[in-house]
Amino acid sequence: MPLAVGVIQTLGFPSILAAADAMVKAGRVTIVQYGLAERAEFYVAVRGSNSEVKPAVEAGIEAVKKIYGGTLVDFYIIPNPPENLEAVLPINFTPQVEQFM
Repeated sequence: MPLAVGVIQTLGFPSILAAADAMVKAGRVTIVQYGLAERAEFYVAVRGSNSEVKPAVEAGIEAVKKIYGGTLVDFYIIPNPPENLEAVLPINFTPQVEQFM
């Protein structure tokens, strides 16, 4: 069964750091990708079971709201990503993150 993908995009680094921290603490998820989207907008992507990704993303959204000046740009959850999506987007588990699964 494919693992769900949850992504949060924020304006500024402190808010994405708080979101990533809250996400991994709220559920059994693994950070598979993070980076700069555009115009000082950062994103973080996590993978895990659908029942773990949803509360993790919700916790990340709440963490962004608590950061002074933190702005949530967007978020989404893909509960069952197809194989061709995994082949195109960088959401696979790399050797660097496999130890945290």
